[in-house]
Amino acid sequence: MDERAAIPVTLPRANPTISYWQDPPDPQLADYLSSASLPETADVVIIGSGITGSSVAWNLLQNSNHGKIIMLEARQACSGATGRNGKWETGGHTKAASYRSFLSNASSLSTSEAVKIARLEYTNIRAVHQFAKEHGIQCDSWQGDTVDIIYDQAQWDEAHTAIAAMRATMPGEEDLKTVSRYRFWSKEEAREHWRVRGEDFVGAVSYEAGSLSAYKFVVGLLKICLPLGLELYTNTPATSISKSEDGEGWRIETGKGTVKAKKVVLATNGYTAHLWKGFQGSIVPLRGQITAHRPGGNIPKEGLKGTYSFIYQNGYEYMIPRPLGSKHAGDIIIGGGLVKAAEEGLYEFGTTDDTTKNEGISKYLAETTPRYFGSTWGEDHPDGRIRKEWTGIMGYSSDGFPFVGEIPGQKQLWVAASFQGHGMVLCWKSAEALFGMMGGGSGKDGALKEWFPDVFKVSEERMKKRFEGRLHTKVNAMEVESKAE
Repeated sequence: MDERAAIPVTLPRANPTISYWQDPPDPQLADYLSSASLPETADVVIIGSGITGSSVAWNLLQNSNHGKIIMLEARQACSGATGRNGKWETGGHTKAASYRSFLSNASSLSTSEAVKIARLEYTNIRAVHQFAKEHGIQCDSWQGDTVDIIYDQAQWDEAHTAIAAMRATMPGEEDLKTVSRYRFWSKEEAREHWRVRGEDFVGAVSYEAGSLSAYKFVVGLLKICLPLGLELYTNTPATSISKSEDGEGWRIETGKGTVKAKKVVLATNGYTAHLWKGFQGSIVPLRGQITAHRPGGNIPKEGLKGTYSFIYQNGYEYMIPRPLGSKHAGDIIIGGGLVKAAEEGLYEFGTTDDTTKNEGISKYLAETTPRYFGSTWGEDHPDGRIRKEWTGIMGYSSDGFPFVGEIPGQKQLWVAASFQGHGMVLCWKSAEALFGMMGGGSGKDGALKEWFPDVFKVSEERMKKRFEGRLHTKVNAMEVESKAE
């Protein structure tokens, strides 16, 4: 893994595989340029136009003294992980799965910090769907239940321990129905309700989640931000950043000229180390792969009853059915399969090449739906099972948490990146927190400490930790430990 983490991070590649979510790209925004030439100065430059960058822009624009805000995007608008893929996202899977990390967070951090992370995830989910509703963003927003079909006895046992611990330490969450929504299903119940087949799964656990088109959401958000003053420059990669000669602010070099800015925000996720080498080895790119399956003949016309994950000993797949009323309603979007590649996916780490696919993962993912659903899948669609397949680049940190805040020793150089493929339940609130750290919103008067996890904040110590592999993919086998505050 050391060799993979040491591969120099590049800019996003030209001509990536075509994402299901960006087919076709938005005709108004995909190649948007706010002016024919790039401005020479700005108050804030945001690099990256995904959900993080657009959320930071939205928060800044709520401040009457926001100044001139420029957003740079290397490719088309929202063409990174948000518009392509992610671990629990699948391009918009608003699924927290907080119980999967609760025990390890409580043990390695503290119970209160574990609770804070779980609350943030659920708050984030609801905030994103609520924002789309309030602002009329048509993004196929759906809220309901998700289910984890668990194939490993140790993880099934740990799920019971973790959810019991959450219920004991988060009694106040009953009103929000975060913890009370958890439900365990026996094998027989899961076969009946969730339509899964096969005898090798142990049981299932369902809980609150949702889905939306993250690409449509961000495009809609950017269209709100542009009339408020945001300037967007797509196909304008930032090639380097450096301190200004006078020591005040930053110089951002692009292929279209240089911009001098008072503040810079790196919303660059897996690509962050290309612009700031201090993150080389502590934010590692990981290529994810996803397929869109046309529904089998026995899948109900009204669709399945929720979203899914399939969790086995050292890996998982994640799945969302496209909701009624959406384009290609009923399609099954399923991704993952990393550990089915050579050396459990080792060579997917460190790469920023989303122009190609891993054929071993392709073959595995193509077979997932009839394997998991058996007779309830039925005959494949006459046009073929696979409608589309694509890849995208995520960012993973050495400790499994995002980096949010000012880079140590670099005044007014800010970052919100490395969301472990978990961005749809972390980015929105992380952007709000970053805005607070920059001097606005809920960061004032120490309010940020009340709800934003300390472990997400950037520190020299965290930046020096080297990446060893993804966390929370195997059973933790540990008890919750209450630590002294």
